[in-house]
Amino acid sequence: MTSTPLATGKSKVPAAENTLRILKLLASRRGPMAASNIATALGLPRSSVYHLLGVMEANGFVLHLHEEQRYGLGISAFELSSAYSRQEPLSRLGRPMLASLVDAIGESAHLAVLHGRDVLYIVEERAKNRPSLVTDVGVRLPSHLTASGRAILAALPKSQVRALYPNAAAFTSRHEVEFPIMKYSALSSHLDQVRQRGYATENGEVTPGFGSVAAAVTDHLGWPTAAVAVTFLEDKVPAEQWPVLAARIRKAADELSVRIHGRPGG
Repeated sequence: MTSTPLATGKSKVPAAENTLRILKLLASRRGPMAASNIATALGLPRSSVYHLLGVMEANGFVLHLHEEQRYGLGISAFELSSAYSRQEPLSRLGRPMLASLVDAIGESAHLAVLHGRDVLYIVEERAKNRPSLVTDVGVRLPSHLTASGRAILAALPKSQVRALYPNAAAFTSRHEVEFPIMKYSALSSHLDQVRQRGYATENGEVTPGFGSVAAAVTDHLGWPTAAVAVTFLEDKVPAEQWPVLAARIRKAADELSVRIHGRPGG
């Protein structure tokens, strides 16, 4: 990659300018990068890049993967992304699409974004004569327990998922019963299945007796911005019907991806 020129000539605040250039470069990649590659791509001295990466790491905007000797986006960068997703544009675009989905399938739907290791629900459309759910607007739930969270996590690079779940303490349960996904190896295996079939599921991990199916909404780089999910009583929607339901949800998620100038997951 060639050096990226500054849009307005030499910056009066080069450190700030180069910090933003590094973040934009990392955000454009599907995985972490070595510091030397960052320096080459941006035409910056390696010493300057290492200094800036150190400051960004201390503030949580980049994560240093010691084993790989590479840098990826950190939790603070994801929180900025999630903060944008929580703003009116995504909610306003998502709400009518969810309403149409609910009208078509007769089950409740919601839109969620990643916030740290949790998913934050920003839109909920409840179907007529369906029970209330815990996924009210503003509620946060552990992403590894929810279909919405699993859909988003499956669309992230594995290294980013590992950074979010570095040890057993990162895994929590909502009930006394221990569920299968309580360690990274189980989560990684489950996310592989989500990637293969193109949608995520959840069976009673959030609320016993309720199931959910979800698909990710992706931006122009293919990174997950949010997830569209439908939740229902498991005895009302047999498991053999879930793939058909997932196809409808996938279509809604793809439509929202297009509306935010993103790239549909397919």
